[in-house]
Parts: sequence; C-alpha cells; structure tokens
Amino acid sequence: MAVTGNGPLAGVRVVELAGIGPGPFAAMLLADLGADVVRVDRPGGAGIGIDPAYDLTNRNKRSVLIDLKTGAGRAAVLGLAARADILLEGNRPGVTERLGVGPEDCLARNPRLVYGRMTGWGQDGPLAPHAGHDIGYVAVTGALGMIGAAGGPPAVPANLLGDYAGGSLYLAVGVLAALHHARTTGTGQVVDAAITDGTAHLTTMIHALLAAGAWQDRRGVNLLDGGTPFYGVYETADGGWMAVGALEERFYEEFTRLLGLGEEAPGRGDPGDWEALRAAVADRFRTRTREEWTAVFADSDACVAPVLSLREAPRHPHLAARGTFTDHGGITQPAPAPRFSATPGAVRTPPALPGAHTAEVAADWDVPGLTAGPAPTTPSGGAR
Repeated sequence: MAVTGNGPLAGVRVVELAGIGPGPFAAMLLADLGADVVRVDRPGGAGIGIDPAYDLTNRNKRSVLIDLKTGAGRAAVLGLAARADILLEGNRPGVTERLGVGPEDCLARNPRLVYGRMTGWGQDGPLAPHAGHDIGYVAVTGALGMIGAAGGPPAVPANLLGDYAGGSLYLAVGVLAALHHARTTGTGQVVDAAITDGTAHLTTMIHALLAAGAWQDRRGVNLLDGGTPFYGVYETADGGWMAVGALEERFYEEFTRLLGLGEEAPGRGDPGDWEALRAAVADRFRTRTREEWTAVFADSDACVAPVLSLREAPRHPHLAARGTFTDHGGITQPAPAPRFSATPGAVRTPPALPGAHTAEVAADWDVPGLTAGPAPTTPSGGAR
C-alpha cells in the first residue's frame, strides 16, 4: 500500500476564525490529518495569554492577520470562504452574522461550504446568548455530577470532558460528515456543535445502565466510578498512585495473586464486603512504591497501571514504543491520532504565528485582498 505522508485530509481547505479552546483544537485535529488549515487571527490576539510559539493547537496551520471589523477584512474572509471546504468559528450566536461573515454570507459565496459552529450552549435555547465555560456545560448535562468520591464534591476533570471530548471531537466529526454530504450532493450546510449536546451524548451508555437499574444516580457507588474496590486508584508507599481496573473475574484473580492479597481477604461477590476489601487492597499497595508495583504488574493481565504525570507520560515504555508523543521544535507533545496505514498524519510545522503566512496564503488560495490587511505580529520569544 502506497504511503503518501500527507494525511487523509490532504487537499481539504479549512478556514478557522481564531478563538480559544475547543474550536482551535478541532482545527488542529483536521490539520494533523492533512487539511490545509488557514487560521484567521485578529489584531491583538485571541486572548489565550501564552506565547503563540507555544500554542500547540496551532501546529500544522497557517495564519493570516485580518481585522474583521473593516470592510476589507470581511471581503478577505469571504474570499477565503469562497475557496474553502470547511469554515470553523467559535463565537457567541449572532457575532459572525453581525460581522458579515455568517453562514448566509459565506454560503452565498460558496454553496458547497460546510460552516461549523462551536459553542457551549448551542445556537438556540435560553442560555445560548450567555457566557459559559467547560465546568458549567458539563455540570448541567449530569456528567460532572457523576465524577468523584461518594460523599464528596464532584471532581473537575480539567476541561477535557467538555471542551475537547464533548466539543472539539463532535465538531470535527460533524464537519467531516457534512463534507461527505457536500461532496455527494453539492450542497453545504451549517453544523451546530454545542458542548452540552456532545457531553450529554457521551453519557449514553450510563443512561442505558440507569434505565436498566444497573447504575445509581449518585457518584462513587457504581461499577465504573470508583464505587467498587477493584476499579479505582490506590496510594503507594512513596505517595504515588496505581490505577486498578480488574473488572472481569479472570483479571481480578491475577490482580489479587500479584498483589499478594491472601485467601483470608474478603471476596468481591458481596457488596457488603467491599469496604473491607478496599481497605485490604489499600493496605497492600502501601507496602511498596509505585515503581515497585509497576514492576510487579508488568506483562500481566491484571489491568493495573501507574498514574503518571504529564511530564512522565511520554517516557512510559508502551507510549514511547508507539510514538504516542513526539518532539517537534524542542517541544514534547502528543502525536496526531488516530493512525492511518496509507495516509499517516504528522506534526509538520510548529504553531503558526499570527499573520506569518498572509502573503503565502494569498497566493496559494488566490485571495489577493489578504495582503491589504494588518502587518504580522512578532512574538516575544519561544520555541520554533
């Protein structure tokens, strides 16, 4: 099978109206897979607060600097939209319409365009016009309320669950599905990706268990939320942690054997014995360090793994062997995913600096009006 090295989305043109959070990540995902992503940065930046040279969500992209509040800026974006397959924006509902680059404006120029919209609350509904952040979006879907220990507060899963799982990934899937439709029918459309919708969708299996009576609507008491002693985390002698997922009986038997739990330990069959079993497992884990327990469970089917930090993760033997992380421009970062046998994605270029590719894109996309925009900005420093 021939390998192109360009990614499966080579030839797909994407316009990204600069924002923060899930929109840029979705655009990065498309860029990692080979799409030609042009990020439209605005004078003054998007407000992320870090040196653009370190903003990894802008890798594999090109950047043009456009002031959308000017007539020339609007004309330039519409010129890009006319030549694009996909446009992504993450503003509050109605903002791009007021700027003159909303769906009607862009689809009038390019009826085949897929116009992807990324918001927290969606394009309609009582909360649509209001501000919000990941934590609030996952809170109202029930997802936040099911994470954490019994009797304690909900545990905040960074912004991975809402912004990126419920937001970015649903936006990417949505625009790619709409692109397939557009190429089949010649008709574009608007994709309304709301973090609340995506996060709620992620809980489908839990709702199935709830309906079947196999899930209690409270945290820390269920099979997959740390409620059982054989699916959770345990502290080690050196203050590290081990993650245990020995759900199936045969995996549990191997786990208890390698842990050295002993035949006198409580069984797993009776939930009434779980607290005693949890205490026995915890006592055993506290007898050795994380590194020692990692060695004990290595090459086993006990479903036990060390809990690693962000800096430790790239050095894990399995992740290192697969190249799950890569180094580009002196920055260690997650490699593109998923993997393709014939058209693999790759980190090709460092984060695009605002306005750095204006002339290049103007020529490649045949939008000469781009070069009339603001001059590129120069970052204070950072890796390239």
